[in-house]
Amino acid sequence: MKTTETKKPGTKKAPASKTAAKQTSAKTSTKQTTSKDKTVKAKSDAAEGLRELFIDSLKDIYWAEKALTKALPKMAKNATSENLITAINEHLTVTEGQVERLEQVFEILGEKASAKKCDAMEGLIKEGESIMEETQEGAVRDAGIISASQKIEHYEIASYGTLAAFALTLNEEEAAALLQQTLEEEKEADTILTEAAYNTINFDATEEDQQEEE
Repeated sequence: MKTTETKKPGTKKAPASKTAAKQTSAKTSTKQTTSKDKTVKAKSDAAEGLRELFIDSLKDIYWAEKALTKALPKMAKNATSENLITAINEHLTVTEGQVERLEQVFEILGEKASAKKCDAMEGLIKEGESIMEETQEGAVRDAGIISASQKIEHYEIASYGTLAAFALTLNEEEAAALLQQTLEEEKEADTILTEAAYNTINFDATEEDQQEEE
């Protein structure tokens, strides 16, 4: 006996080609929406040219260096290694000179030296303060201070490298030379901190860990 298949009215299956087209259209629409959502709307005073971006970046690092002149003494006060304390105090003197050098750059460019809050440096300084709060005074804290200091140095190395490149592109050779000078100082400071960490402080911190385990 044959069974008759009953078809319900209004349940026609859409052709495969049309279904695929709808799915593709939906995916494309989602991609377009996502891409549009990621577009950052520029501020009304946003930089339009490289020179404006260059000056804006100078204001950023100017704020960063001035903030660092206040943060370094606190790091030195919380360090215990004589080598580290000396390195921090020496870099404080160098940083004060870098602030003056930036003021020279502004003058060369015919701009007033003004600071614009640097979110990156503010965050790095706060991280350094947190490390000091979360470590006991001694070699372990010294190691933490070096870690925080090197993060700051690496940020500055990247910043001054970019600024020097901007200056050269804009044919501001005198400004570029001053920025390059600061870049070399930051690289030297990073090397000094690395040597301090590997020669004594990290090993001292390791010994403290071993003593606690015993």
